[in-house]
Amino acid sequence: MLTGRQLRGARSMLGMTQKAVAEAAGVSEPTVKRLESQDGELNGHSSTIAAIRRALEAGGIEFIPQNGGGPGVRMRKEHHD
Repeated sequence: MLTGRQLRGARSMLGMTQKAVAEAAGVSEPTVKRLESQDGELNGHSSTIAAIRRALEAGGIEFIPQNGGGPGVRMRKEHHD
């Protein structure tokens, strides 16, 4: 489950515009704008939501599921070997 707030937060953390996210995900900018404006769980094509999620995760985002404290987003911790 992803929410509009998670998408906005992830994009903000990466310093990306809606246009940049749309291009990275292969979707239209109005689609990103529409999804970000939704309250609660995203309502859209699962393939579109998955593409946006992959684009943000490729930038270093980790989506945190609902776990009693609510869904969230954070930067993925870098692992150094």
